[in-house]
Amino acid sequence: MDQHLTVNIVTPSGVVYDHHAKIVVVKTVDGEMGILPHHAPIIAPLIIDEVRVNRIDSETHVDWIAVNGGIMEVRDNVVTIIADSAEREREIDIARAQRAKERAERMIAEAKAHDNVDELSRATVALHRALNRINVSNHL
Repeated sequence: MDQHLTVNIVTPSGVVYDHHAKIVVVKTVDGEMGILPHHAPIIAPLIIDEVRVNRIDSETHVDWIAVNGGIMEVRDNVVTIIADSAEREREIDIARAQRAKERAERMIAEAKAHDNVDELSRATVALHRALNRINVSNHL
C-alpha cells in the first residue's frame, strides 16, 4: 500500500497544486487537521487559511498554499481541495496583496462609520483573504 498522499488543489481556474506528500495540514471550521497516509475518508469545510504540504521528495521541503475556504475530501490516500481561489507562496504578488489589505481596511472603516453590517462583513472577509496571502508569501 502507498505510504504517501496525492494532493490536488483545484479552483474554477484549474489545478493549482498536484504533488505527493507525507502530510497535509489544513484548517477546518472545527480546527486544525493533519492528514497522513491511510487517513479515514472524510469531507470537511475549510476556512480561509494556509495549507501546509510536506512533500515526499524532500526531508525539509514544505509547500504553502493560500486557500480561500472550500471543501476538502480525503479518500484512498488522495486529498482533494476544491476552493474558489488558491495560490502557492511563490505565485503571490505581495504588493497586490498589500494593496488589497489596505483597501479592505478602508472599507471596514467606512462600513463602521455608516453602520453597514453587510459591507463590514464583506470587507472583513476581504481583509482576511489579503492577510492570508501575505502570511503565505512570508514562507518563501
